[in-house]
Amino acid sequence: MRQPQPAIFYIDLLRFIAAFAVISIHVLGPFRYLYGDIPDSDWLAAAGINSISRWAVPVFMMISGALLLSNERDFNCDYYLKKRLAKVVVPFIGWSLIYALAGGFIAGSWSSAASFKIIENSTSHPVWYHLWFFYDFIPLYFVIPFLIPLLKKVTPELIKLLIITWMLLLFMKWLKVDSFLLQNLILYTGYLILGWYLFNRDNSRQLKYWLIAGVSMLLLNFFGSWQLAIEGDKYSSFFMGYKTLNTAVIAAMIFVLAQCYGDRVKGKVRTLVSLISKYSLGIYLLHPLLLIPIRDLDNGFYAWFYSNWLAIPLLSVVILAISLLCTILLAKIPFIKCLVP
Repeated sequence: MRQPQPAIFYIDLLRFIAAFAVISIHVLGPFRYLYGDIPDSDWLAAAGINSISRWAVPVFMMISGALLLSNERDFNCDYYLKKRLAKVVVPFIGWSLIYALAGGFIAGSWSSAASFKIIENSTSHPVWYHLWFFYDFIPLYFVIPFLIPLLKKVTPELIKLLIITWMLLLFMKWLKVDSFLLQNLILYTGYLILGWYLFNRDNSRQLKYWLIAGVSMLLLNFFGSWQLAIEGDKYSSFFMGYKTLNTAVIAAMIFVLAQCYGDRVKGKVRTLVSLISKYSLGIYLLHPLLLIPIRDLDNGFYAWFYSNWLAIPLLSVVILAISLLCTILLAKIPFIKCLVP
C-alpha cells in the first residue's frame, strides 16, 4: 500500500488562506458590478477586496504542482486514475448534478426542464459559477505524469528560462496580444511548474524581491481597478485575470511568504488551519449553496453590517465556518463522503 505524503504545514496554510479568499470573492460578487448604484465606499470594498484576492485559484494550482510533480514514486496508471484523478472528477460530476437541481428552482418552484437544460449546457458552460475551475483543472491531471520525468531531467537554468517564458506569455495575455500559445492548458500548466519550482528550493533569500513585486502588483490591482472604474463609469476586470502576470506574481509572493513564515503559526490556530485545509476542496464545492440566499441583494444581509468593509470579511468567516461544519458532517456519511474528499 502506498503511504500518503507527510503533512507540510505551510501547504495547509496556503489551502486555508486560498479557501478564505475564494469565499470572499464569491461573497462580494454581486457588488463589483454596481459601480454608481451603491455608495462608493461599499463598491470600493467589494472591488478592492476582489482585486487583492485573485491569487487564490492560482495558489490552489501551485499546491497541486508542488505536491504532485514532486512525487518520487514510479508512475502507476491505475493508482493515478483511481486515487488522484477520480478524487477530483467524482466530486465535480456529483456537485454539477446537485447545482443543476438547485438551478431548476424558478419563482419558488422546481422545474425539471430547467435543470435538464442546465445539464445539457454543461459541456460548454459550468453548471454553477465556481465549477469553471474544474474545466481547466481536470485536464492538468493528464499533463502532470508527463511533466514529472521531464522536470527531473531539465537543468535548473532551463527551468528558470521556462518560467520566465511562461511569465512573458502571461504578460501577453494580460495585454490581450494574440498568440496560439495563449491556451488555458499551457498557461495553467505554468502554475504547476511554478509551484513545483518554489516548493523544491529555499526562497528565503529572494523573499524581499517577491515582496516588492507582489505588493506592487497588489497596489496596482487595487488603485488601477478603482481608476478604470472612474474613467469608464463601470467595473473593469482588467486586473482580475487568473492568467495574467500580475496575478502570477502575487500568487508566488503568497506561496513564498507561507513557506518562510508558516511554521510561526502555533497552537490551536495551527490545528484549525490544518483542519480547514483537510476539507478545503469540500468547502470550495459546497459554499456557494450557502451563498444563494445571501447573494440576494434584497434580503438585507449585507445591510446588517452597515458597510461592506465589515460585511464582506465577516460574512466570509461565517460562510467558511458553516461550510466546514457541513463538509465534516458529509464526510462521515458513506457514499456521500466521496463528494467532499
